[in-house]
Amino acid sequence: EVYHLEEAAIGGHPFARHDLGCREAENGNYERTTRHLIIAASLGYELSMEMLKANHARGYVSKEDFAVALRAHQAALDATKSPQRETAEKWEKEWK
Repeated sequence: EVYHLEEAAIGGHPFARHDLGCREAENGNYERTTRHLIIAASLGYELSMEMLKANHARGYVSKEDFAVALRAHQAALDATKSPQRETAEKWEKEWK
């Protein structure tokens, strides 16, 4: 199972990268956890950003690492913005 997560993470799948970070945290490898979460956050994965924030508050993530992750996360979100997506989001909200 871990093999497949690693392959997916290498392929750029943010959830797989996030899950690997969670597994590293369970094993107490907080540096590796932080690296996995930063990569997932830089791919736009919101839950990884939330975990980085919580781990920063606990002292597991440095201020510098958190700042890097925050900038990369925002850049990923900005890269996905388009007029077509905004229109689709409006329609989705109207139909709910």
